[in-house]
Amino acid sequence: MDRSENRGLWLLLGLLAMFSPGLFMIPAFVIRPFHHQSEKALELAIAVKRIAPALTVAALLGVLALSVRLWRSSSWVLRTGIGMALALSVASTVMVRQNYFEWMFHPIKAAGFVSAGEAHLGDKEMVMAVRVGQEARAYPIVQMAYHHILNDTVAAVPIVVTY
Repeated sequence: MDRSENRGLWLLLGLLAMFSPGLFMIPAFVIRPFHHQSEKALELAIAVKRIAPALTVAALLGVLALSVRLWRSSSWVLRTGIGMALALSVASTVMVRQNYFEWMFHPIKAAGFVSAGEAHLGDKEMVMAVRVGQEARAYPIVQMAYHHILNDTVAAVPIVVTY
């Protein structure tokens, strides 16, 4: 293999190795809780999230093929680069299949409640309210925004509060 062909293969390996994490990072960066997302950016993130599983497999196969081709003629330093490219590609291929957005929001395991008189809520703080029979509960939006799900029982009726 001549030197220019070798350079081209290394360039392709680097591009493929960076392409896979990009498929993971675009949706992860755009679809962030409590940050503004423009309509166009959200459309892009959702489109990328939809096609990323197939594209990361294709990129991983390309990285594998290039790694096999370049391995023999590489020094230990370049082999370290090949290993890093493979690790990035494998990690990205796994991560795009995860629902990492749900990792950000953990259900509240055991909520603590206080009476309305003991609650220290600001005048403008919003709550979600539930009444079952004579029993009522209020769930502050600020708290629900970080957890998104709360399993509770109101008047012996199990409920799921979500936001």
